[in-house]
Amino acid sequence: MDYSIGPSHKIISVIYRDRIKEQMERLEELRDPRVVYVTDLISCSHKYLLRRSFPELTIHFEPITVFGELIHKGLEAYLSDKGYVVEKPVEKTYTIDDEKYILKGRIDAYSEEEGIAVEIKSGRGNHNLPREHHILQLQIYLNMLDLDKGILIYITPDRLLEFSIDRTAIDVESMLRELVYDNVHPRWQWECKYCIFQRICPYRLPEQLS
Repeated sequence: MDYSIGPSHKIISVIYRDRIKEQMERLEELRDPRVVYVTDLISCSHKYLLRRSFPELTIHFEPITVFGELIHKGLEAYLSDKGYVVEKPVEKTYTIDDEKYILKGRIDAYSEEEGIAVEIKSGRGNHNLPREHHILQLQIYLNMLDLDKGILIYITPDRLLEFSIDRTAIDVESMLRELVYDNVHPRWQWECKYCIFQRICPYRLPEQLS
């Protein structure tokens, strides 16, 4: 068999350019103190402040992240063919001490007919599923959209797992207040280990330095 093998970055370059372009376009919004993402609410409150001050540090291109995004895009395309609305934007304005904040999010898939929100999660491990912060993220969406039920689906190399989540009342405004006043740092004991701001954060748990 006659063939040659050599280094090539043709496809990787396409993925890289799209990934970096998307992140660069979000930089100004990341600096905006009036914009809060749903993912901010389920994370360390100081991470939100650091993200506003140093948004460039959020720009990254890692295989595990690309892997997750490709899984999302693949399942979203499949669900779109089945009638789901994918990457549905969710937005609501809250007032905290006379200051207005826009809470933004994006549901992976949504069935208007069934009134169900779907969140897709991927990773290398399948222990301790469903994870508490994923449930909280979905609960915030359910409360913002006044939906009764959501689905968490996990895709790992070993398993496909799906969990049905019933809505629980959550005081989203109180969570937003905690974030704005930086009252919860960190929110989860494991959080510092994976935080991109860990080396400049005064609240980092010493044992969680990666």
